[in-house]
Amino acid sequence: MQRRQLLRTCTLGLPLAAAAVVSTSLSGCGFALRQPTQFAFKTVYLTLPGNSPLGAEMRRSLISTGQLVVVKEAAEMLTSDVILDIFAEERQRVVVGMNASGQVREQQLRLRIRFRLRTPAGKAVIPDVELFQQRDMSFTETVALSKEIEEATMYRDMQTDIVQQIMRRLGAVKAL
Repeated sequence: MQRRQLLRTCTLGLPLAAAAVVSTSLSGCGFALRQPTQFAFKTVYLTLPGNSPLGAEMRRSLISTGQLVVVKEAAEMLTSDVILDIFAEERQRVVVGMNASGQVREQQLRLRIRFRLRTPAGKAVIPDVELFQQRDMSFTETVALSKEIEEATMYRDMQTDIVQQIMRRLGAVKAL
């Protein structure tokens, strides 16, 4: 009976010992959880159409940080710390595969964004950058409606990825 209790105590102690070893080794190597991004500016003005889905998501992401104020009025543009210019938002659907009768079987969805970050005086903080995302999608005419919904979902996912890339680049700016 005592042997069984001793065995149970040892097996319970093994996971705890393993957790202690892992946590000390991770802290010793400099591992740390990702901290909230700190920005070198407090106000930002976005130059893109108000009805742009990318613009709406970008505004939400900037505001959700809790650190930035997004200036909405063009008259107040010169009072902002930085201006985020989004030059192009291009969505493409390219056919990459067809069957023997010429029907589309595979498409490639592409999203290309060009942007820069500058001061109101015109000094480039982040020079022109082009971000590109692409996804492959099979296609069947019999389920065209569901494929249309899948396409919209894929574009939304690509857009979210690009917004997150832009946010990381904005967070990397150290001084104006």
